[in-house]
Amino acid sequence: MKALTLKSTVMLSSLFLLAACGSGNSEGDGNSGSAEGDDEVLTLTMFSADMTQNDPFDNAVAQEILEKTGVKLEFSYPVGGDDQEAVALMIASGDYPDLIYGKGGLNQLIDAGGVIPLEDMIEENGENIKAMYGDQLDRLKRSSDDPSIYHVGTAGVENMYLETSGTLRLQMEVLKELGYPEINTLEDYENALTEYMEMHPTNEEGEPWIPLSLSGSDWRWLITVGDPASAVGGIEGDGQWYVAEDGEATYKFQRPELKEYFQWLNGMNAKGMLDEESFTHTNDTYVSKLSSGNVLGIADQDWNFTEAEAALRADEDEWSLWAPLPVGLDESVEVQTLKDYGFTGMTGVSITSGSEHQEEAFEFLDWFATEEAQILMNWGVEGVHYEIVDGKRVQLEEDLKSAQTNPNYSIESGVGAYIHPFPQWGSAAEDSNGQTIGRMGADDIIAQYSEPEKEALAGYGADLWVDLFPATEDLETPKHGRAWEIALPTGSNVNVIQQRADDYTTQKVTEAILADPADFDGIWEEMQSEMESMGIEDANAEMTEIIRDRLELWGETE
Repeated sequence: MKALTLKSTVMLSSLFLLAACGSGNSEGDGNSGSAEGDDEVLTLTMFSADMTQNDPFDNAVAQEILEKTGVKLEFSYPVGGDDQEAVALMIASGDYPDLIYGKGGLNQLIDAGGVIPLEDMIEENGENIKAMYGDQLDRLKRSSDDPSIYHVGTAGVENMYLETSGTLRLQMEVLKELGYPEINTLEDYENALTEYMEMHPTNEEGEPWIPLSLSGSDWRWLITVGDPASAVGGIEGDGQWYVAEDGEATYKFQRPELKEYFQWLNGMNAKGMLDEESFTHTNDTYVSKLSSGNVLGIADQDWNFTEAEAALRADEDEWSLWAPLPVGLDESVEVQTLKDYGFTGMTGVSITSGSEHQEEAFEFLDWFATEEAQILMNWGVEGVHYEIVDGKRVQLEEDLKSAQTNPNYSIESGVGAYIHPFPQWGSAAEDSNGQTIGRMGADDIIAQYSEPEKEALAGYGADLWVDLFPATEDLETPKHGRAWEIALPTGSNVNVIQQRADDYTTQKVTEAILADPADFDGIWEEMQSEMESMGIEDANAEMTEIIRDRLELWGETE
């Protein structure tokens, strides 16, 4: 594709500009020329709800994007991690960047007139976007009442599932010492920890092990406490919801599966096997503990402990890495971790009404849907991150080492940094040479395994960790996609009630886990009664209506 012909620049003047610079608030000066003084460079400002650290957009991939498109991105992100508050402040001020990934605040932005509909642009100038989404384009529509398209991106259209995340994990050393036992239930998992600690009460320095640690003092409670409860219970990844096949939704903390998991954590705490600081230490402290090699078990999303993994690899302490395991409540549970949810891109990158470069911004997003862009975002720059061998891309050894040991690899290299939340073909899509766009095919993943990982997998007679889990093809694709991706209507009962319920259950479940086991049932019942008083059944009914509307919009009703 030809580089975009763009002639002017714009700078963000909002409350969030200096968030991307790692400093406090300051007033911007509105639209201005490029800082480089180059009229051929267009600086598009972008707010991303999921960013947590500054990206100066000066890595090798960013430079290649600039060369190919003439566009430089200037990022801002929510200070303190509160993306909803950041979006609300932008709406209140009316001061928008050019591009915005508003995540759960998408409906608020639409209702405030902060983002523009894209369907006409897609029809007239979005050849790459149309080719990428194909017959899935309708899934970007807002609702039956408002079938406009306000965003693109977030999810891949075609995906493969060769890695798993969000499950209970155990150190490779534990598995080796126990002879690679089958660990499919909570009982198996607890027994493995108990047996290992009886064999080795302390580490080599004479310090006691931390059997299981969580990061539950901030929003990460959702990914180390709430989401693992769903996974262990065999519940689909619908965020805070349980969704039946007919679309009926239930707030998941009403479900017996979650009670059983939290009661198990309560028992682990009573036995001294749960890190006593799991709900008080900062995430930095949590990562530091993991990096020490002294934590035997975790329950977390893989992207939340990459820094610890990098530190362990750098220290050549790879037996302390954690193996993902298909742990369910009991043998009857089929863990849903590898489920294919289909294309579910219900949030993504939007173009704001305040941008003076809407056409150029759209052209930039359409470029992201090209083969050239997809290879660049996933693989990086030829000669820097990969080479061509027998017509196929192969990651360079130096880049592989950096990816495994540098916790800032993505931002510093640019590889993978601009996949989410932009338009994505998906990890399973193939380029014109028949090679997958995603860099993590089976051979690529195996090549990145450490020797302890390979030895452990051999002990289980497997090539990949996902081989231990129920296979994707054996798990039914839900018709509704994923409920957590639905941007709830502004001011709706379900939106208000869920926020209240989330705050409450976070505190109450934590109380139940840390309580005397004799008090657990009483605390759980108290929580159920309070949720009913909040109107949780009204929220369930409204969420059910929203999901069934989605099914109708997607043509999935019978």
